[in-house]
Amino acid sequence: MTRTITPDRPAATPEAPPPVRGVRRRLRHWAAAPSYAWLTAAALTLFAVVELALVPGSAVTAFGVVVCTASLALRATWPAVGFLTVGAALLSFATDGNMAYATITGSLIGCYTLGRHRVQHPAILVLAGSLAALMVNLVHIDRWARDGSPGLPALQGTDRFSLGLYAETLVLTVMILGAVSTGDAVRAREETRHTRAAAQSRLLEMERRQAAEAERAAIARELHDMIAHSVSVIAVRAESATYTTPDLSPPARDAFQEIAGTARSSMAELRRLLGVLRTGDDTSRAPLTAPQPSLAGLDDLLGQHRAVGGAAELRISGERVPLPASWELSAYRIVQEALTNARRHAPGAHVVVELHYGTRLLTVRVSDDGPGPGPSGDTGRAGHGLVGMAERASLLGGALTTGRGPAGGFLVEAELPW
Repeated sequence: MTRTITPDRPAATPEAPPPVRGVRRRLRHWAAAPSYAWLTAAALTLFAVVELALVPGSAVTAFGVVVCTASLALRATWPAVGFLTVGAALLSFATDGNMAYATITGSLIGCYTLGRHRVQHPAILVLAGSLAALMVNLVHIDRWARDGSPGLPALQGTDRFSLGLYAETLVLTVMILGAVSTGDAVRAREETRHTRAAAQSRLLEMERRQAAEAERAAIARELHDMIAHSVSVIAVRAESATYTTPDLSPPARDAFQEIAGTARSSMAELRRLLGVLRTGDDTSRAPLTAPQPSLAGLDDLLGQHRAVGGAAELRISGERVPLPASWELSAYRIVQEALTNARRHAPGAHVVVELHYGTRLLTVRVSDDGPGPGPSGDTGRAGHGLVGMAERASLLGGALTTGRGPAGGFLVEAELPW
């Protein structure tokens, strides 16, 4: 019975958007919707049609009013349409002499849009609007001088320079200035809010990173206190036993040397691990720069397994090709953990390590002739070892299968595509 080990991962649950509460937040949420511009433009255009039906004007006036209101539908995707909106409003006002309510609303929204999206610098927008307002005012003054106005005296030539005649320019300039300034202020406030949110996000990320580094440093210290001392004692005692024990047989002397060598290798691996965990904790204790293990070191790994009483052989099939360092290291660690499990759960069993180089696929198979899993399928080897091997395989896009082998015993098989 075989089973595929998959690393434990939390189930990904989609996050529901936070509920929108409060009148202001609801209005802001609605104004950010893509349909907002179209709906407001349609409503304002409908109001303009009703107003034109009640107060008819010339064809040019009607055209300017409708273009002023209908063009607002494009302001979300094309903010520069505000120039068309304001221009159509001024055209309608210059032609008729009376500005419709829909035109006033549409032109203010157009000026707000230009300032909100900063199509041009606000000073340039206000200056251009003032000049346009002055031109409309001059058209009205010229019409008064030419056609007159009911209830008002005829305009003389010298009266053209009277400041009172340019009140339209002042009023229109104030309206344009207010709308553009409001849009620019809203834009500045949103930029400030986004900048503050980005700064808070960076601060939280930095705090999380510092907390993770502190936790790694604490784990490194705990590992050093718990394991490093014991492993170093084993290395020293095994090394000294070959010199302090009289009448020590050559096989026993070799076994002690092998134990000392294995302990020193374990210390090197431990120091390398602690160097990674201590990132930023203590630069004076730099990690070792020895290369990471690879499949070229499998002979030494099997030799260590034989030195402690196990029997092992290595079989390689297929055309051997150099693999990326991550694949070499992961395959080596899988074999190492499988040998460790064999020594722990099937001492004295014969272990066969097979490497098969296929087309863009490396198959690692470690089998033994031990008792294997029980009748219920329980391997007896549940723990971090199998999960760790599965995680290594999963990170490389592969899979790990464990269970009873075809001829009995226990089988670990990893497929690592590259």
